[in-house]
Amino acid sequence: MHIAIAGNIGSGKTTLTSLLAKHFGWQPHYEDVDTNPYLHSFYEDMQRWSFNLQIYFLNSRFRQVLEIRKGGKTVVQDRTIYEDAYIFAPNLHMMNLMTTRDFENYQQLFELMAQFIQPPDLLIYMRASVPTLVRQIQKRGREYEAAIRLDYLKRLNERYEAWVSTYTLGKLLIIDVDPINFNDNPEDLAVILERTNAELNGLF
Repeated sequence: MHIAIAGNIGSGKTTLTSLLAKHFGWQPHYEDVDTNPYLHSFYEDMQRWSFNLQIYFLNSRFRQVLEIRKGGKTVVQDRTIYEDAYIFAPNLHMMNLMTTRDFENYQQLFELMAQFIQPPDLLIYMRASVPTLVRQIQKRGREYEAAIRLDYLKRLNERYEAWVSTYTLGKLLIIDVDPINFNDNPEDLAVILERTNAELNGLF
């Protein structure tokens, strides 16, 4: 089975990926952050590096999805290929940080790739307000994320909500992050584990 966790920057995707993998004995697949050769450059000059970064992510996640389906194990994935295509790339284009020529090239490549992949069996969406995102981004202290603008996070949130409201590719579980602390509070984590289990059992 393929479980994927979606959500804005700082919503807690990586933390929840680790906790679910540990609890259920699943194999975690993390977003390629530390070895990403474009991420630092992108946050320094978004207009120059937006296309390069999105192509890198598209390639990386396409490979991940193919590996997940070939591997035959239950995998929990930190972020999906759909978020790049429906949220991050269109947002960069709308903010004039990616040219129309590059965006259309990107879209055509994604549409081609999408024909060869299966969507996750369960999508878990981490819904968080901008203040929560900012607090959690500051808490983890990645230097290159210090330059992220509030309007950038806000626009991403709006796109996430629009995407999730029309998501029909598979099962969907929405977790409101603002009122909980699943990393430090075992009771909050237990609720998420129960809800995840219920959604997965409903698949059969």
